[in-house]
Amino acid sequence: MRKNFGQQTWFYPMPVLIVAAYDENGNANAMNAAWGSVYDYKKVMICLDESHKTTQNIKVKKAFTISFADAKHVKECDYLGIVSGNEVPNKIEKAGFTVEKSSFVDAPVIKELPMTLECKLIKFDDNGNIIADIVNVSADEKILDEKGKIDPLKLEPISYDGVGHKYLKVSEVVGNAFEDGKAIK
Repeated sequence: MRKNFGQQTWFYPMPVLIVAAYDENGNANAMNAAWGSVYDYKKVMICLDESHKTTQNIKVKKAFTISFADAKHVKECDYLGIVSGNEVPNKIEKAGFTVEKSSFVDAPVIKELPMTLECKLIKFDDNGNIIADIVNVSADEKILDEKGKIDPLKLEPISYDGVGHKYLKVSEVVGNAFEDGKAIK
């Protein structure tokens, strides 16, 4: 038997995304966001409220980065989501993070987070969603496998559990995409 919970915003998994952008003076700000996804081929969509400092920075610079929060930095990434850049302008430093400018877009890359999408703004859609091109994906060599590809078990990305308000980490391979289902044919 199934239990009905009614209309909820529960969606699994919800990756924990750290969105970063520079303001008009070149100061970096970042925030924790769980409402984002692939939008189309080489494009992303994130849903950020207009009131966020990061949203305002994206409008100014037309660029931003999305880093994947990882199990090693749960506390720091959570901090970026509970403190407003409108009130704490140096929250990246307070979290213990350092940034460097992306070589591909006018946006900061958080050095401690090992995987980053570097994005160029396409538009804000009618619902306020931010749609952007992925210009580059950068990854620290320590999360690459022997073939030079990103290994999610080394990355240890976290996802947000909206029901229990917990962070969960990806930690086990359970199958092979576009392969295991062939056994049913």
